[in-house]
Amino acid sequence: MSKLQELIDRLCPNGVEFKPLGEIFEMRNGYTPSKNQLEFWEGGTIPWFRMEDIRENGRILSDSIQHITPAAIKGKGLFEANTFILATTATIGEHALIIADSLANQQFTNLKVRKSLANILNTKFIFYYMFIVDEFCKNNTNVSGFASVDMDKLKRMPFPIPPLEVQEEIVRILDRFSEYAAELQAELQA
Repeated sequence: MSKLQELIDRLCPNGVEFKPLGEIFEMRNGYTPSKNQLEFWEGGTIPWFRMEDIRENGRILSDSIQHITPAAIKGKGLFEANTFILATTATIGEHALIIADSLANQQFTNLKVRKSLANILNTKFIFYYMFIVDEFCKNNTNVSGFASVDMDKLKRMPFPIPPLEVQEEIVRILDRFSEYAAELQAELQA
């Protein structure tokens, strides 16, 4: 059991409500605009995320290495700020919170909290719980031509919804722990 799940269990001794992940999030796939269409790329200002962005800039992303133009946007439009990208093909089991309207390549699936649940879920709590989702993805893949997450299983994965005040307490604890870990890392490097 993960430390986060232990924390949830400790703060909610009477248990918590779980919903399937597919009932909590609207999910959309990323895509790569044609590189042959220069009008999709030249002078672009819209962040377009790839795995390199997570590797170079961490898991909370406001900008990307590469950018696209409005002409490259299709279908349902941009991924909204304060949603998540989850690697569901290739390098499976990585996620980031995107804090700017943007897009991502086809390696990622965008997860946006459904409007009906937005007022009972803390974005930062979801961010921390996504590490558990990452592990679930790594352990639930299909392999055909290339590895990909079993999306049907992912949509059925139980996702906890503790009371909002418990989510906020968990975020406070984990933020503090992250700060201590960063300070320790800086001390070790010095």
